Amino acid sequence: MQRFTIPRDLYFGDNAMEHLESVKGSKAFIVYGSHRLESDGVIAKIQEHLKKANIESATFSGVEQDPSVATVREGVRRMNEFQPDLIIGIGGGSPIDAAKAMWIFYEHPDFTFEEAAKPFNLPELRNKARFIAISTTSGTATEVTSFSVITDNETGIKYPIADYNITPDVAILDTTLVESMPKNLVANTGMDALTHALEAYVSNAANPFTDALAMRSLEMICKNLVASYNGNMEARKNMHLAQNLAGMAFSNAILGIAHSMAHKSGAILKVPHGLANAIYLPNTVAFNSKTAGERYAEIAQRVGLEGSTQQELVDALVQLIKDMRKAMNMSASLKEFGIEENDFMSKVDEMAKTAVADPCTSTNPREISVEEMKKLYLAAYYGEDIHF
Repeated sequence: MQRFTIPRDLYFGDNAMEHLESVKGSKAFIVYGSHRLESDGVIAKIQEHLKKANIESATFSGVEQDPSVATVREGVRRMNEFQPDLIIGIGGGSPIDAAKAMWIFYEHPDFTFEEAAKPFNLPELRNKARFIAISTTSGTATEVTSFSVITDNETGIKYPIADYNITPDVAILDTTLVESMPKNLVANTGMDALTHALEAYVSNAANPFTDALAMRSLEMICKNLVASYNGNMEARKNMHLAQNLAGMAFSNAILGIAHSMAHKSGAILKVPHGLANAIYLPNTVAFNSKTAGERYAEIAQRVGLEGSTQQELVDALVQLIKDMRKAMNMSASLKEFGIEENDFMSKVDEMAKTAVADPCTSTNPREISVEEMKKLYLAAYYGEDIHF
């Protein structure tokens, strides 16, 4: 038996945040990272909407790029003082991930991060609060997923939390919030979304529901991402919806080895997540095509690529990924990004070993060895095409 879980309600379009004027509750705790949301007036607008619903609000700001255990604990302490019945996470992946974790320990103070990191091991939530997620970037889709990643900065341990309990109750996609995204963020988050959709479609846990979402997302991303990067606002708004479709797909079908690789190099080499995916994706598609070639060929045909054989269609898809990356001025290799060769070589064995053990590898359509994973990393460092 399989399961498919998404938020109960999703509000989208220009000024979708106005939905907050009709939510039920008495106290809302707003979690965010960037102070830009204050200077842009976004936080004040949220509080104004909540006030119209007779909801008192408190704010928690400064969530870091990789949310930490310490930040989560401080947020829980503040929640315990305020006693909210609504938790609102707003921003990119980091503040929403942090808010999800705060929610867990606000409701279950005796629970531990070690217990939370066991897949699908969370106790029931929604005893004290419901969760609303508002995304301001177009890539992570954490506003509709059952995942959160928290880092203990003292030990270096990352706690990946995966449980349908932390799927938000409500997701809000206000397309006015992405109009001012900087171009490098458009590129990185957009390629992350592309990787989400591609990997969900070929995942060994894919199903007809995730297929429909992933394929529509791929069509929209291939049509709109580069235009969004070049400043087309209609395309940018379409990308905000497309990344959400990809999120609903991968939250249920999980991902593959491009993400396994990106998770490890992000932690060890400090490569931005979306850029890492953009670098790894062409070769991981080529690697997986030995077992998922038919699925990749379906994607290529749906996005309008030409080819008379399955291999020609796969090759065309790989080339499209490279062309999109180039059109957005993204590095084509880890070396081009600026990683020193000695630094990379000293860490590649560890990254290959831990990437094979990453949870995303278990749903990749083709099994992979540590040796093969190392070859993929080496090819990504030098910008080479590789064939197995």
